[in-house]
Amino acid sequence: MKTCPKYTFGVGDRFANGAHAQLKAFIAAKELGIDITPVWNKSNREHDIIGSQPQTTRDAADKAVADLGWTGEYLLDADHINFSTVDRFLAPCDFFTLDVADDIGTPADPEEVTAFIERHPELIGKIQIEGIEAPLVITRSLVGKTANQFLKATQKAKAIYDHIVAAKGTDFVTEVSMDETDSPQTPPELLVILAAIADQGIPIQTIAPKFTGRFNKGVDYVGDTAQFEKEFNDDLAVIAHAIQAYGLPDTLKLSVHSGSDKFSIYPAIKRALARTGAGLHIKTAGTNWLEEVIGLAESGGSGLELAKEIYAQALAKKEALCEPYATVIDIDFAKLPSAETVNDWTSEQFTGALRHDQSNSAYDPNVRQLLHVGFKIAAQLGDTYIKALHDNRETVSRCVTENLLDRHMKPLFG
Repeated sequence: MKTCPKYTFGVGDRFANGAHAQLKAFIAAKELGIDITPVWNKSNREHDIIGSQPQTTRDAADKAVADLGWTGEYLLDADHINFSTVDRFLAPCDFFTLDVADDIGTPADPEEVTAFIERHPELIGKIQIEGIEAPLVITRSLVGKTANQFLKATQKAKAIYDHIVAAKGTDFVTEVSMDETDSPQTPPELLVILAAIADQGIPIQTIAPKFTGRFNKGVDYVGDTAQFEKEFNDDLAVIAHAIQAYGLPDTLKLSVHSGSDKFSIYPAIKRALARTGAGLHIKTAGTNWLEEVIGLAESGGSGLELAKEIYAQALAKKEALCEPYATVIDIDFAKLPSAETVNDWTSEQFTGALRHDQSNSAYDPNVRQLLHVGFKIAAQLGDTYIKALHDNRETVSRCVTENLLDRHMKPLFG
């Protein structure tokens, strides 16, 4: 089993041109006394859209590490993989996010549910967990219902895990993702899930549950921040309890997916980490891509013109671009500015609309979310887009680095 560092930070590099700028943020954070391990992540869907391979991401990360003299650990995440997609990630990756959301809710065999209940009598009754004020009251019926809902998912996770082990041994980090479901998991449900994962013998290092509220791509959290803080703290307590109760790795930690730009919950996360000493894995996904577009627009000239062209094409294809991400975006199409309006924008107007600065009256979350899912347009532009990144490298790189360091790392860990 590969041990996962305490604080890991997932960064997306969709066009494999941002690794140096991203790593500079980690270096700057380390100089401030913030020790965070970079985890480059890119999903199978993103590779298919762009026409890249996981090895491309590995090569970009390796080169950045060598060029900048990074001596700390770094990882490459096979993001949200399943049986049908895992094989292309086996060689280059050392962090595997096992996405079993499709199996959640698939009824388990009644005999297996009964066997699980009989194997875990400690799950039934009033369970006092340090860090949670009131005991968890868990009935036999609730254990059975939760097992029926999640056992198949944990079995699928084990099958994928075993497949990876057979191909490359055990020197990788295992994450189990259960965030892409309809309802958040309650503390009793999470405890049952962790018991089931332990039964499967998966040396899980991080788990990504679903929390209350909306975790839309690239914009702030939408929901009750006080409720999120309670859930986050309760989940930390349940994980600490499960580590002791079921022999799970003591490095097991919470993972926050679509964590990019969830500024309103960062204080709650920071308080919880300081209070408990717990670790954290957080993913910033497509934030890098947006900062590339901001950098192009800020550069002016042909960079700004290309940014406007990307917006115009994304607007024309908005339905197709948004459809795969329908559950994680909320765009009011009627409020999107026309291509003609955007074409008349200055550099300051474009960057003001796109950069996630809520104190700026020009900030437009509809524009930001549309361009977040509009990376397919840049992929179709091919060498034209890559050349623009190179031509405007200084400004683009500064935007990428400052965004990660100032808007994410310092508020969370500083």
